[in-house]
Amino acid sequence: MRPREVVVNDKMQSDYRYVLTQPEGCCFHPDFKPDLTPAEMLQLGIFGGKYITDCMDEFPASWFKNAKLSPDKHNKELNYFKVSASKPLSYWIEKGWIRDQDPRGWFQWYCRYYMGRRSQDDERQIKRWKAMRRHIGQLEKNCYKGDIQCRPVQRQALLQWAYDSRLI
Repeated sequence: MRPREVVVNDKMQSDYRYVLTQPEGCCFHPDFKPDLTPAEMLQLGIFGGKYITDCMDEFPASWFKNAKLSPDKHNKELNYFKVSASKPLSYWIEKGWIRDQDPRGWFQWYCRYYMGRRSQDDERQIKRWKAMRRHIGQLEKNCYKGDIQCRPVQRQALLQWAYDSRLI
């Protein structure tokens, strides 16, 4: 694959540039095995439909064909489990979990990683993704397999980290 530069100009980044060095959806770190693609996540309903509505031009149009989006405001009814499982961006900034290269956080990192960008932040973000497995353990311990009404907030949070909690 020939590397391709992406230039980002949106509400949160101006003239940010990154290079796609891997084919889309391919060549992930061996410890990173998400259940869902960004397109699948957007179609299921995540982040109240608001998350990346101002930077859609950066990603393939096909990702948004059947996405549940709310450009004006967060709408929990668009989430798969119809609950809010998100903290505001200010919370993530306060915790020190946001980096300049991905000012929207983990999902923006994942979208860019899925597209083929590799960066110095990959290891940290993959560790954060792996840490979400603790919620899977809680579902397995406290819910009957297939009871998707059990612990909907944890299930929604897992969807937002590319774990398909409908299967647990």
